[in-house]
Amino acid sequence: MAEGKGGGTVRTSRLEAFSDGVLAIIITIMVLELRTPEGHRLSDLLHTTGVGLLTYLLSFVYVGIYWNNHHHMFHLVGRVSGRVLWANLGLLFCLSLFPFTTGWMDESRFAQTPVVIYGLNLLGAAIAYFVLQTVIIRQEGPNSPLQQAIGRDVKGKISPAFYTAGILSALLVDRGGQVGVWIALACFVAAAILWIVPDRRIDRAARQHETPA
Repeated sequence: MAEGKGGGTVRTSRLEAFSDGVLAIIITIMVLELRTPEGHRLSDLLHTTGVGLLTYLLSFVYVGIYWNNHHHMFHLVGRVSGRVLWANLGLLFCLSLFPFTTGWMDESRFAQTPVVIYGLNLLGAAIAYFVLQTVIIRQEGPNSPLQQAIGRDVKGKISPAFYTAGILSALLVDRGGQVGVWIALACFVAAAILWIVPDRRIDRAARQHETPA
């Protein structure tokens, strides 16, 4: 039950279960889009699926990062309002585009436009996560456990800069070649590496505020 006239709230368990299911489907779709090599040699794998495996790995890491952060964030939220539900759907919408943008980038062998669209997808997901986080903090208050845990949210502010730099590089650097595209991909990979390094603040805050089921 979502927010009603009285501003009612729902528990986080259904939201988390639904989100987990969507993210699992996203990963499944991406791996099913990998092409099976026609031959039986390693060279056949590299020729047919090599690029696809790399793009799948990058997107898999991003989905895993969002799942990890989403999981820890909602350990600090007791109940959610309708606004939080809609903000969460916005995030899931952006993430659900990963199979499409990843597949297009793979099939085009990193052509400029697909790489730019992939970067916009990453940027959109980052903005959607920030919106979700902001809605939760406004609901919980400035002294909420989540606000205290994220602090200045340096990673959250740096990541969009990487995505924007990547998009602009693909658009403006070496328009007739691939230099700008490879700079863009390097920016996307760098942002992923930034988030792979665990941020233990939310994890620590989640353990402190965790209550028995």
